[in-house]
Order: sequence, then structure tokens, then C-alpha cells
Amino acid sequence: MNTTDEFFIPDNEVILPQELDYSRIDEYIHSAEAFSRSTYQSVYIIDYFNRNFLYVSSNPMFLCGLSPDKVKQLGYRFYLEYVPEEEQTLLLTINNAGFALYNRIPKEERREWYISYDFHIINKGKKILINHKLTPLTLTSDGRIWLALCVVSASTHTTPGHIEMHRANSPDFFKYNIVTRRWDKRAMPYLTEGEKSVLTLSIQGLTMSEIADKMCLSPDTIKKYRKQIFEKLDVRNISEAIVAATNNKLL
Repeated sequence: MNTTDEFFIPDNEVILPQELDYSRIDEYIHSAEAFSRSTYQSVYIIDYFNRNFLYVSSNPMFLCGLSPDKVKQLGYRFYLEYVPEEEQTLLLTINNAGFALYNRIPKEERREWYISYDFHIINKGKKILINHKLTPLTLTSDGRIWLALCVVSASTHTTPGHIEMHRANSPDFFKYNIVTRRWDKRAMPYLTEGEKSVLTLSIQGLTMSEIADKMCLSPDTIKKYRKQIFEKLDVRNISEAIVAATNNKLL
């Protein structure tokens, strides 16, 4: 049986508590609240020093039917109670591999990176696959994460994993291979202007025929664009493509 202590490892142990300004906590919480009001995604803040959750938004995706206060009270025990046991080990692997890579990044760049991965949560007996993105809110002078912002959204995949480390505004990223236990360098898929237009018009609710008329192209050409988009983004339909493109800032 896994324990919450296993999530807190020496690679990110906060060893400079004198630098932690808890008088500013309300500022971070108010910022997270403002963000949560403008998105359907769930948002929460991890405090790596106190090993708990500082804030949990009321957006229901991450809550599994619980109140935000209850999830906040559970903290990391939430994962032990609402993530399938076989995937708790996956989360521990991600935690260790992620911080190992993070500590190889120059300290002055670490604020610009985030990690993304998929896992199931159990809501009323049903497994739901979610995407989890974690990025630092504030660091200590030695580059350790004190507070982290976590954003939870629907996954565009069908299986857990898909562990990636991204840097803001960079097409290059690292993808973790569970089998080899290595981070492999990759590049984000490139969408042509035509593919971006198809996605943008799809977001606006236009049908394929309407998109074809709008772009002065044949419906067959629009179908070709959609097929290319699905292959590039590794998704099954236009709804998943829209989520993948917006989550990865490809539009």
C-alpha cells in the first residue's frame, strides 16, 4: 500500500523554510480563484513544505463528488483513495522521474516548465481519465518548488501515462518512456494554416459543409484536413482534436 510520504522525495525537499513568505498566501489563492472562475478546469495549489493542498477550486472535474474543503483536507490522501491502486505506482514514478529531470534544468528557467500526464480517478465507482498539468508558482533560491499550481482537465487519450515535460513557448519537449525509464526529446506537432482554420471554425460550431463554404474548399478537402489533424494530434474525433490543440496551445 502506498503512503502520502512517498510523494515527497529528497529531490524536492524544501530545505530553506526561512524563505517561505506565508504572508503572501492569500495573493496566490486569489489568483488561483480568479483563474478557476474563467475555466471549466479544476485548479488546486500544492504546498510542498507543509505537504498539503492550499487551495482547491469548486470546479467539479477533480472532486469525485466531494466538496473542495474535503479534498483540501484529504490532500495527497485524495490520490490514495480516489486513484486506482495500480495507477498510484504510476503517479509515484512520474513524481520521481519528473523531479529528476526538473533538477537538470537551469534554476533560472524552472518557472517556465510544466509537466503533463494522464491518470484515472474514481467517481461514484466509475473510472474517469483526466489530464494533470503541474507548474511552479514559486521557488526557493536553490530552485526547489515551494508552491505548485495544478490544472485538471479531460484527457484526450484512452490510456493513462502520456508523461511530458514542456517549456512555455517552445516547440520542443521531453516525453517519458515508462519501459526504458528515459526522457526522450520530441517536437510538438506542427499544424498548417489550413488545419488551424478547420479547427478554429469547428470551435465556432460550423459543420464540415459550412467550413468548406467558408474556406472556399470542397468538403473532401476539409475531410482530408481533419484526417491529418487527427493523425498529428493522435486523437479520434474533432472534439478531442479541439481539446488537444487548445491544451497544447497549437492555435
